[in-house]
Amino acid sequence: MRTITLIVSLLTAVVVIALLSKMLPPAAAAILLDINRSTFPFTVQNILWLAFFAGLGELSIRWRAGRLEASQVDRGYLPEDEETVLRPGEDLTPIYQKVRASKYRETCFVPRLIERCVLGFNISHSADQTNALLNSSLELYLHEIDLRYNIIRYITWLIPSLGFIGTVIGIMMALNYAGDRANVESADMLYQVTERLGVAFSTTLLALVMAAILVFIQNIVQGREETALNRAGQYTLDNLINRLYSP
Repeated sequence: MRTITLIVSLLTAVVVIALLSKMLPPAAAAILLDINRSTFPFTVQNILWLAFFAGLGELSIRWRAGRLEASQVDRGYLPEDEETVLRPGEDLTPIYQKVRASKYRETCFVPRLIERCVLGFNISHSADQTNALLNSSLELYLHEIDLRYNIIRYITWLIPSLGFIGTVIGIMMALNYAGDRANVESADMLYQVTERLGVAFSTTLLALVMAAILVFIQNIVQGREETALNRAGQYTLDNLINRLYSP
């Protein structure tokens, strides 16, 4: 899934770059794509676009995962009436079998929490120990969510770094042009130098805007996953832990 999403994201970035190069006015194309550079389309700006869309693709994976997690509490794994009491053994066996048969058992928090708590209660016959197991599991899953965002955190660090690299390269090329004796007497030397410097600084500007957008979307998506985990914990607590009874 991640490989396919990455390929689609990079192809989308290539299409966007091609469309922008055709549709934008020359000044905007120079800022966003560095279209006047002799190495175009191999420019720092285009690398930024590739990294930006790769980050969006990774966030789309996490968004779909969060939506799937949020839907798990509506799948009826546990009784939700106000009278059911769950005893070890025969009361919990149908719940355990339903969770084991779920295709989401390996990936989603709700079935994993239920399976772990049912097993723990059948062994310990203690609701307090099962509740402690639930709390420790939620802490582990919260850390698991955080680890899932390592790639996007790297991309949001990489994009500003590439922007600064592009700025340094642009300044270096502008100084090299100004330091060339053949260009000293040129009437448009000042224009050429300032144009190169302008493009150089636009790389950092573009990178910072892209990084800000990715961080904003990341916070929304990660918050969605953490909310789904909180709902999973509340669902398991209300409909499993609080119903456990050991004679």
